[in-house]
Amino acid sequence: MPPLTTERLVIREWTTSDSDVQAALALYGRPEVTEWLTPAVSNVADLAAMRAVVHAWTEAQPNLVPPTGRWAMQRRSDDVVVGGLVLRMLPPYDHDLELTWQLRPEAWGHGYATEAATALLRWAFTYDIDAVFALTRPDNTRAISTAQRIGMEWVGETTKYYDTLLQVYRIRKSDLPGAAEED
Repeated sequence: MPPLTTERLVIREWTTSDSDVQAALALYGRPEVTEWLTPAVSNVADLAAMRAVVHAWTEAQPNLVPPTGRWAMQRRSDDVVVGGLVLRMLPPYDHDLELTWQLRPEAWGHGYATEAATALLRWAFTYDIDAVFALTRPDNTRAISTAQRIGMEWVGETTKYYDTLLQVYRIRKSDLPGAAEED
């Protein structure tokens, strides 16, 4: 995927550069971020561990079938990486796509996740997919609000993914803001 540009952000692939590894650690090394991730993961402990994780991401990215992937969310005004986005297959990994977003706590409350996720979804729906899902923990009010702002609708709750009770949200191409004008 070429980088996507929004009014305030660039959505681009992660690199193994020192600046990206440090930015990823500033995100995934934070318990207040990782406590909400599914499947449940611990925060990344240090720069060496984060370097290994980012290396794995960059090695895997060219082999993923679009529109799946993992991207950095970089602010255009100062080139700071404020978050990450992931589009991946949900278990059992044969049909449904999951969208996840993560933001550095300093970037919470500015609409970056909504802006980036909407742009990524517009690109993703250029592929032959029917819907994209987001899973949130029931008490993750920030993620629930973001899913709703993106235009996702609540479709229920389940424990079938990641052995955790999760709220399930879904969006179809026709649900994207402005989709009616595009058709």
